[in-house]
Amino acid sequence: MLVLLGCGVVANVALAKNKGLGGGFLMVNIGWGLAVFAGVIVSYASGAHLNPAVTVGLVANGATEFGNAALGTTVAVSAVSVLAYIAAQLIGAMLGATFVWLAYKQHFDGEPDAANKLGVFSTGPAIRSYGWNLVTEIIGTFVLVFVVIGFGRNGDGGGLAALGALPVALLVIGIGASLGGPTGYAINPARDLGPRIMHAVLPIKGKGGSDWSYSWVPVVGPLLGGLIAGWSALVLLPILT
Repeated sequence: MLVLLGCGVVANVALAKNKGLGGGFLMVNIGWGLAVFAGVIVSYASGAHLNPAVTVGLVANGATEFGNAALGTTVAVSAVSVLAYIAAQLIGAMLGATFVWLAYKQHFDGEPDAANKLGVFSTGPAIRSYGWNLVTEIIGTFVLVFVVIGFGRNGDGGGLAALGALPVALLVIGIGASLGGPTGYAINPARDLGPRIMHAVLPIKGKGGSDWSYSWVPVVGPLLGGLIAGWSALVLLPILT
């Protein structure tokens, strides 16, 4: 649901002959925020883990279980449960990207620019500089995970599902509007890698390459940002709150 609606708004803005063509970056920001809203709503049983960087950040912050205690769907944090969550996030992202391609099939066929087609599936830098692009992704994901942990301290600590979807959606819109320009703000390894894999696999007319040389940045950057946020919150949030 996250990737279907998130990549879907990019397709609407970027691909030829769409009603939303040229809608602009703020439309993309809002669309991605509402995609997060929908994703959190429907994934409440898992604790609304939509993002490996959030999952890893919560572990770094000392989480001992994932899931929703109210529903009795919790599992203990372990290497197996972390890997299972991340695998599910990646599979979900791949499915969402596939449905976007199906929904916009005629527009992909009619789009002459291969870069626009890739941009629907995955992020890319406005100015290619791997080191600085990595820094941007670390900072953006740090904000996401740090604030999510802060939300949890003001609730029952049960994960994103316990927060309500709206605060997280507004947070993602804010990150996109403020920090999204340099890299397109992946801030989620599964959101970028899963659709990029599908871009490479699907029979998209005139699609060009999948930019694998950049693909490590929106994976490594968010994971580092999530880890740093989780560790930092242990020290800073008790002081700040």
